[in-house]
Amino acid sequence: MSDWHSWAAIAVFVVAYAAIISERVHRTAAALAGAAVMLTIGATDDTSAFFDERSGIDWNVVFLLLGMMAIVGVLRQTGLFEYLAIWAVKRARGKPFRVMTMLIVITAFASALLDNVTTVLLVAPVTLLVCERLALPAAPFLIAEVLASNIGGTATLVGDPPNIIIASRGGLTFNDFLVHLAPIAVVLTAVLVVLCRMMFRKALVYDEDRAGEVMALEEREAIRDHRLLYQGLAVLALVVFGFVAHPVLHYAPSVVALLGAGLLIAISKVETGEALKEVEWPTLAFFAGLFIMVGSLIETGVIGEISRALADATGGSELGAVMLLLFGSAVLSGVVDNIPYVATMAPITADLAHGFGGDGVHVLWWALALGADLGGNATAIGASANVVVLGIAERNRQPISFWQFTRYGLVVTAVTVALSAGYLWLRYFALS
Repeated sequence: MSDWHSWAAIAVFVVAYAAIISERVHRTAAALAGAAVMLTIGATDDTSAFFDERSGIDWNVVFLLLGMMAIVGVLRQTGLFEYLAIWAVKRARGKPFRVMTMLIVITAFASALLDNVTTVLLVAPVTLLVCERLALPAAPFLIAEVLASNIGGTATLVGDPPNIIIASRGGLTFNDFLVHLAPIAVVLTAVLVVLCRMMFRKALVYDEDRAGEVMALEEREAIRDHRLLYQGLAVLALVVFGFVAHPVLHYAPSVVALLGAGLLIAISKVETGEALKEVEWPTLAFFAGLFIMVGSLIETGVIGEISRALADATGGSELGAVMLLLFGSAVLSGVVDNIPYVATMAPITADLAHGFGGDGVHVLWWALALGADLGGNATAIGASANVVVLGIAERNRQPISFWQFTRYGLVVTAVTVALSAGYLWLRYFALS
């Protein structure tokens, strides 16, 4: 890492990251400015930034978001989210903690079947309406859901994008993830409910009058356009089927989302402009800038050097390698997006697993998955779902600051990663 481009890339990334944290500069402006400087100094180029799968913009993520945001924009016009908000509040009898628990469990379960970004795009509008009805601050509920989505997404191959990379490199199946990671994901979801009760207790204030008003509502009256609702739900069902059937159909989630958005706009009477008005364009631009900055660190060898140092520090101990990979991945995934990190770390993990004489279903893969997925909860930009929810909150005039998210995310990450360390030690070393 002696090349000056490497040190320049580090400096640019640190400055941009500091600007994002300070919130004196909008995060989208900071990310795009950082990307522009990376291109200017030659830390990356147009080919690497726009076309390289390893170090460029992850267009699958960008177009997945674009397609799902358009679908959500159409569904919003039907009154579906108001219906679900009233239904959820009535089932929880207006008690804020019951509502939060219900949303956490639903989000975690849905994130295991869909990817976590799609899940928060569907759940966040319902949450905002629930909080409006009960006169509650939306931030605690949205933060809890993001944390739940990243935990729930750990359970399956399709739940979090890094898991797809790990499965491909390690030769792992959908059932491998269910057997090895679903048990700990269930435990961690229950732990999250307890932590949220402790962290957000001051915000969970029960308003009997507001709850009574909601209990008196008839949720069916919230539906404004039944025909559009049926069209939207049918397309959404097809999209979900496309996500789940990816191993058979081999359509990328981004392609499925774009096809679904195009089909829904084509068969409905919704104007294209109306559907696209709901797209969080600043969020998509932020992702583009962030991907270019992280890609520059990959192109200049910075990420590779960090990953190799992590691997060299194991000292020949399998348990040491597992713990270092788990905690190291959690720390790094809180700073850089976990997708390029896992893409860089996967071949090194494969070499480590081979060196320890393990087969494809080796504990090192589960350490990498848990560290990368759970570490994404640590900061506001650690995972794609975090950035998406912050954008939705800002658009709805309920902004969540970087530090507001991060001070809760760090607590949850520390607890869940520590419990995961105990799980890995107990299952694969103490009891094996």
